[in-house]
Amino acid sequence: QVQLVESGGGLVQPGGSLRLSCAASGNIFSVYAMSWYRQAPGKERDLVAGITTGGSANYADSVKGRFTISRDNAKNEMYLQMNSLKPEDTAVYYCNAWIVIIGNHHSSIYWGQGTQVTVSS
Repeated sequence: QVQLVESGGGLVQPGGSLRLSCAASGNIFSVYAMSWYRQAPGKERDLVAGITTGGSANYADSVKGRFTISRDNAKNEMYLQMNSLKPEDTAVYYCNAWIVIIGNHHSSIYWGQGTQVTVSS
């Protein structure tokens, strides 16, 4: 019914930049809060950044000043601009979103499949 698809991951050198995208599609009535999470090998999945429908954003301390989250409500898409990347940013990055499906009266959370980001020289 609903799919979230991330793209834009890859291999980048320390200090480099990447831009991740997350596209929501399907029987969508409305998309509310959206977020980026990441999970490094052997570690828990942690919040990176979140954004409300109105554009209010919050960030993990480890990425403040380096990452910028944004969204295009008309396209049901979210982005993560990642600058000054560090090896410790290496992880699988996941997007999620609270979505109301057409015909429903409540929102549910949906997750993408993840995209690998590797920061290495």
